[in-house]
Amino acid sequence: MSFQAYLDAVETKTGHTPRELIKLAEERGFDASTKATPILEWLKEDYGLGRGHGMALVHVITKGPRISTKHVGTSGSHSDESDTLWLDGKATNPATTG
Repeated sequence: MSFQAYLDAVETKTGHTPRELIKLAEERGFDASTKATPILEWLKEDYGLGRGHGMALVHVITKGPRISTKHVGTSGSHSDESDTLWLDGKATNPATTG
């Protein structure tokens, strides 16, 4: 599953875009200095997210939308189209809405 696919699945499960969840995290005081565990606990308690999907959000909450280029443009199961994740909802992603 690509990094973007994790975020899209989180949106489906929670009803919130990644950007909305980042804002909610900031309202709780989570930022770049926050360790993963409290964020994961919040996401599990409030949204029922498991570790994999939660860690995708931990990344964007603590590091922003840029990801490693390691899998960008590859043909593997973790392939992403870009090194910048789309945070404004899968329905508006120009990479998939053409």
